[in-house]
Amino acid sequence: MSASKSRREALRLLSAAAVAPWVAGGAPAAESLAAGGTADAGTSGAAGHDAAAARDAGRRLRTLIDASEAAFDRLEPMPRSAAARAPGDPPFVDPLSEAYFDGRRLRAEQDLAGLRAIDPRVLAPVDRIAYEVFDYRTARELERFRSGRWRVQRAAPLNASSGLHVQLPDFVSGAGAPFGSEADYAAGLRRLEGFAGYLGSLVRGLEEGLRSGHVQSQVIVRQVIAQCEAFLAQSVEQSPFYAAVAKMPAAFTAAQRERFEREYRRATERTVLPAYARLRDWLRDTYLPRAPEGPGLWSMRDGLELYAAALEHHVTLPVSAAELHDTGLREVERYRREMEATRREVGFAGDLPAFFEHIRTDPKFYFAKPEDLIAKFEAIEARIWAGVPRLFARSPRAPFVVRGLPAIGGQRGTGYYRPGPPDGVTPGVLWFNMAMLNTRPIPTLETLTLHEGIPGHHFQITLVLEDPSLPAMLRFGGLTSYSEGWALYAESLGRELGMFTDPYQYFGHLDMGMLRAVRLVVDTGLHAQQWSRQRAIDYMLANTSMARRDVEVEIDRYISWPGQACAYKPGELKIRELRERASAKFGAHFDVKAFHGQVLDTGALPLAVLERKVERWIATAG
Repeated sequence: MSASKSRREALRLLSAAAVAPWVAGGAPAAESLAAGGTADAGTSGAAGHDAAAARDAGRRLRTLIDASEAAFDRLEPMPRSAAARAPGDPPFVDPLSEAYFDGRRLRAEQDLAGLRAIDPRVLAPVDRIAYEVFDYRTARELERFRSGRWRVQRAAPLNASSGLHVQLPDFVSGAGAPFGSEADYAAGLRRLEGFAGYLGSLVRGLEEGLRSGHVQSQVIVRQVIAQCEAFLAQSVEQSPFYAAVAKMPAAFTAAQRERFEREYRRATERTVLPAYARLRDWLRDTYLPRAPEGPGLWSMRDGLELYAAALEHHVTLPVSAAELHDTGLREVERYRREMEATRREVGFAGDLPAFFEHIRTDPKFYFAKPEDLIAKFEAIEARIWAGVPRLFARSPRAPFVVRGLPAIGGQRGTGYYRPGPPDGVTPGVLWFNMAMLNTRPIPTLETLTLHEGIPGHHFQITLVLEDPSLPAMLRFGGLTSYSEGWALYAESLGRELGMFTDPYQYFGHLDMGMLRAVRLVVDTGLHAQQWSRQRAIDYMLANTSMARRDVEVEIDRYISWPGQACAYKPGELKIRELRERASAKFGAHFDVKAFHGQVLDTGALPLAVLERKVERWIATAG
């Protein structure tokens, strides 16, 4: 696609969203606070300013945010809802295309101009927070383009952990894509065609990387080759790209059923799978022989600069790899001391490495059937719910469930949480990899439920999704350090919620906390200190009870996704620090429910924005 044509396409995709009007019936900025009324009311913002000016500025900000969110969602290959697509839009926009990057850059430039026309000092408190988050996101989006980093990322696009080549199969087979009408099924076919084009774009981007010297590690390449082979080994009936056929609406006629069965079979056999085969063959025959053996970003041109940018992106604070590495080493030692105490409590005679091996190898610590695992999750969830009213004033309306990961579990990690739409009915789902039952110890399941479900990601994401008074920026945004930091902090609430009464479950809690500490050490080791893959594996095996296959999957995830795993601990430590600060200030009057409301009720925030918000609350509450 030519540059001029790409720009025209980007402008077309943005045009409808860019002029989106203020939605009638939406809560005016100065009249709405986050649900629960805890968002630092009475502090900086609209207080002391003209209320009409605050309402006007708030409306303009929310109109700008709504237009921006709609524009970005129209560009996303996996949009939050079918409503994100306007009539005539393609159901799939290639995220490696010039149209995609031009669209994001143009939208960010429009957003910056719109923000500079609004005085944040007159905004109501929640809108002021939204302004800060929007400004943060826009500045970093534009910096990515102005620095040229987005072109490097397009030249090195492989991500075996969370790449679109493994996530879109989940999306079309049960984790998000709409299949409720004939139009949905017709759009689904066009989506598959566009996705096959994206697999070709991966090759073109990687060819650009070969020319520029931005070549990814052999570790990542071998993983992606194995994933392609796993998709190719499935029959059409097993393929996630054909899964929509099995759930056609009852209202479809026989002719409609026959048509879509035929067309989805053809699209799977003749379009998508051949694209995976071409990607596999090119990676194996052309790219792999030229890929570096070193697993970390240090082995790629501009790698250390890219890693520094990745750390700041994920952590949302200026922090160096050396600082994170040292923090990880201190946390590892702290967890080892607690683990030793718990080992003695259960009466295990051997040392800590022997106890790790005991957990890894004793069959009593593992389920053999998915239904037994799910039943255990449900029992744990019921116990957690009993303690929730002690710590939280609000809970999500939507339920939380655990389901099996849809596609190629043998080539995937443990799984992930995905929320439902903001209807208060559709459940948030932990998509769990049932192919890894023999590597997921039962002693970790209480902590895993606290993290992924209640009160972790399910609370953190779904509470704001269910609050339409919030600006879209706060309802739908996501930042690793906040979301994973909250989920890790939620794990630490176990005893306050009545959990960890079994010392083995508490050891599992320590084991998962240790994992996040180890991540700081091995991620920075791999990408900044030239650690080998084997050294990282050995370090994790020496400090956790994780099975070797689990450890290898984890290490390969860090190699594929530099810096992401470093955001958990800083986020948790910041939230814990803020709680301790508030508790010291209020003493016996400290209200943990109010504190949790402060952290949760305005969505995912950069850690500096969260800190300013809580500090204002501490300074004025009570």
